[in-house]
Amino acid sequence: MAAELPSGVKKYSQSPVFAEASTPTKLTTDHDTKSGVWGKLVVSKGALEFIVPGPPSSKQRVEAGGFAVIEPTVPHRVCLIGPVEFQIEFYR
Repeated sequence: MAAELPSGVKKYSQSPVFAEASTPTKLTTDHDTKSGVWGKLVVSKGALEFIVPGPPSSKQRVEAGGFAVIEPTVPHRVCLIGPVEFQIEFYR
C-alpha cells in the first residue's frame, strides 16, 4: 500500500462528501480504479477502515485529518466505523 501519491500526478476530479448514510454500496464492496488513476481517500470526520483484500491483504484505519492512497487497478473497499465524513480525490 503506497503511503503517498507519486510525484507528477495531478488532481482532476473529486467525489461528493460522503457520510455514513450517503455512502454508496459500491464503496463498501471490492472495486478498483482504472489503470493510471490514483485516489486519495480523505477523512474529515470520524474514522473508517481502508481495506485491500490482497494478496497481500492490508487494513488501514483512517481518522479525521488523515488519508489513504488508492493505487490504480488494486481492489479495495471501505468499512465505516460510526459517524464519518470522507471524500475521494482522483489523480492521474
